[in-house]
Amino acid sequence: MSLIAPLRRQLPRVVRRAPLLTSVRPSRTLRFHYQSFSTTTANMSFSNTDTGSKTADPYVAKNLDEPSELKEKVGDLISFVDKSKYCMMTTRIASSGLLVSRCMALAAKEGNGVDLIFHANSESGKTDDLESDHDINLAFLQPSGEWASISGIASIETDREKVRKYYSSGLKAWLGDLGDGKHDGGPEDPRIILIKVKAKTAQYAITRSAAGALGNLVEFAKGVATGETAQVNKLRHLDESELQQWRSSSQ
Repeated sequence: MSLIAPLRRQLPRVVRRAPLLTSVRPSRTLRFHYQSFSTTTANMSFSNTDTGSKTADPYVAKNLDEPSELKEKVGDLISFVDKSKYCMMTTRIASSGLLVSRCMALAAKEGNGVDLIFHANSESGKTDDLESDHDINLAFLQPSGEWASISGIASIETDREKVRKYYSSGLKAWLGDLGDGKHDGGPEDPRIILIKVKAKTAQYAITRSAAGALGNLVEFAKGVATGETAQVNKLRHLDESELQQWRSSSQ
């Protein structure tokens, strides 16, 4: 559920859902061919220099981490998401094609932990966004600099049994009781829906040092003093096939 109750737009709902003919969306082909953590100028569609045989992005090259077990790779992501709880959810505005983000609190997980569920108000702008474009991104961040970015496909769940399963009494504080005996913020309030995000790819960075932020600070200071690239994070990427393999492992 968004931490700030969204302001209702004044235009009629049917108008708000009508996409502008001038809206421009990135090609799916380009998005699907995105290469994560590129480290050489040869792999870049835009480059401002030529580093020759030297690594163009030494930070990425030095911090890339590929554990041998998928369990570790996915498990660390799930643990980080649980620890963070709050994320920025990015959707595309139906009426303009622009991107917008709002803070959301994780309500539950499915798909062996990689598909994320959020509460939402059916009358908020994000439901219009998702009806127009199901592509979504979730960005988690910690003060330490650890982060995770999950891209996926969102679906709106209105089934009351599922809503009741994940219902939280705290939702009353966000929806309020309208006093009509129906819209009371309770589990049967038709405004309460679920947004389920089926992850397609995930990228994340967690701290490498056992000493945490202090260890990273030492590594950073060493890099400033010597010019040696700091090795502070474990940078990892999960593709669609790995996430599907992980879902299937729970069956």
